Amino acid sequence: MIRMLKKHSFIAVVYFCLIALLGLGLRLFAVMDIPGTYKYIVHTHSHIALLGWVYTALTTLLYFTYLSSQAIDKKYRILFWFTQATIVGMLFTFPFTGYTLFSIIFSTLFLIASYWFVYFFFKHCPEDLKKKASYKLVRISLWYMVISSIGPWALGIIMSNAGSGSAWYRNAIYFYLHFQYNGWFIVALFGIFIYILEKIGFSLPEHTFKKFYSLLNAGVILTFFLSVLWMKPDWPFYLLALIGGVLQFIAFGIFFRAIYSKALEIFRSLSDLFRFSIRMVVFLFSVKLIAQILGAFPVISEVIFTNMDMIISYIHWVFLGVVSTLLLIFLNYFEMLKLSRFQLNFYLVGFFLTELFIFARGLVNLEVVPAIAAVHWLISLASLVLCVGIATILAGQFLAKD
Repeated sequence: MIRMLKKHSFIAVVYFCLIALLGLGLRLFAVMDIPGTYKYIVHTHSHIALLGWVYTALTTLLYFTYLSSQAIDKKYRILFWFTQATIVGMLFTFPFTGYTLFSIIFSTLFLIASYWFVYFFFKHCPEDLKKKASYKLVRISLWYMVISSIGPWALGIIMSNAGSGSAWYRNAIYFYLHFQYNGWFIVALFGIFIYILEKIGFSLPEHTFKKFYSLLNAGVILTFFLSVLWMKPDWPFYLLALIGGVLQFIAFGIFFRAIYSKALEIFRSLSDLFRFSIRMVVFLFSVKLIAQILGAFPVISEVIFTNMDMIISYIHWVFLGVVSTLLLIFLNYFEMLKLSRFQLNFYLVGFFLTELFIFARGLVNLEVVPAIAAVHWLISLASLVLCVGIATILAGQFLAKD
């Protein structure tokens, strides 16, 4: 079983490397002639990032932590390879056609595969694990994944009635991304983190977990209103978005306070790499939580939604900083991925460089800072560093193959 999951983790990292290459290609569009259609590459990059790298890595972790004791490997292989066929189908259709018949078919089949995984997980998860606090987070995260799919299903209806230029079209995409990032990804990863804590003998007090769980989910739902502020709606939408951001901030404050009070005891048995990564993620995630609160104020939200570099910077901060770092360190913790401090540092250097230059370009566009010479080349070079960093992680898997 572990050999099978190592193979699945390897496939996930291959996707990670591919999206880094696609990201580099997107940056090079600004500085040289690149064959291909920019919009189509964007579609490919985003789909393979969310559905190839994150979905494959995250479902592999969930299978290992909750289902590995069950004799269902053969059944899961069918589900896994069906899912991979849909992802590869998207990989070979989106770059050449964009959203057309075949790419839509593969996207639709992926949604069906994701529902299949949810059913499979709930059906086969052992009853003793369902009593754990970690399972409650994983369970609701899977429901957030299902909820997020309302966005893609709605796009067809919106396209035929209002068109791709309508507010409904943009909001359907934001709905999907919000419940993917803030619901499915983040909540599932914190569920896995609590699972690790439970395995080493630490459990959150029940009353503490209940407060954390309630505030977290209220925050996930209400922070969706951040995604509609681009329309400059009436003040209640700003207030709901602000309340959501504050509730999430309080929720994770409760969580980290409970962990911090027993940090030495909790982390004594964990590796230096794991401890370093968690400290890094706490910093990155704290910035995300503060950004959510600030983004609920009209003067700031207006600036963000009129500046694509600010939006990309925030998305990458969450995706590459919080989500991907946790995925790498959890896969390493469960021995499904080999990861060294050098490889992680290389990756983080590339990540911070891309964030720095993309954010700086956003400030230039706002005329906050003077123009930066060759900023497009700097972003491209930073993307190259990030790409090489991820490639070293992939190469490490070849060298460490059993």
